[in-house]
Amino acid sequence: MFLMTPAAFGDLAAVKYADVLWSGLLMTLQISAIGMIGSLAVGLAGATAIILRVPVLRHAVRIYVEVIRNTPLLVQVFFLFFAAPSMGLTLSPYEVGCISLVAWGGAYNVENFRAGLTSVGPRYHEGARALGFSEWRTFLHVTAPIGIRLAAPGLTNTLISVLKNSALMLGIGLAELTFVAQKLSADTFRTVELYVVLGVIYLALVLLLTWLMHMTSRRFTLQGGV
Repeated sequence: MFLMTPAAFGDLAAVKYADVLWSGLLMTLQISAIGMIGSLAVGLAGATAIILRVPVLRHAVRIYVEVIRNTPLLVQVFFLFFAAPSMGLTLSPYEVGCISLVAWGGAYNVENFRAGLTSVGPRYHEGARALGFSEWRTFLHVTAPIGIRLAAPGLTNTLISVLKNSALMLGIGLAELTFVAQKLSADTFRTVELYVVLGVIYLALVLLLTWLMHMTSRRFTLQGGV
């Protein structure tokens, strides 16, 4: 039976470089959290503007969604970091990471929320109208609470993608988890070991996020359909 000696255990990449990997993980979690929360806010605001047919704003939201969804995220990141300074806007890698993840996730969440909000059954709207609710009150107290729950599966997929796409920030030198692992690999030549660790960490993060979203979705599941 194979037993790992303390010396061999201490020489594992995950142990030997734990402090460096931890710092990269914290950066990944930080920009991912900002990206997720920000994208939810942008998505809900944008979908609301479309559903309520807010003049001018709903058209601006549609243009934003089309531009972001039909261009690669990496191109958006490079534009903000390399091209924006020539137009007078200089952003740090951290700022670019947060803004790009919020903008990218927000565009997809606009469609996720819009799909959920438009799926609310007409009987709910009719009931609200019968009670004398205005269009805005109907949306705020009836459509939004139900539609957000219906949007949960799509939101889960987008939030997972925001987390995974944080790895693209290595392209602008942000010291997130993938950048740290790549740098360690170049310095130590322990490529296989480090990338296995990297894959395991991302897998654990995605599974944890999926479980949290699943539990949240179950907690607020509608009874009796829509």
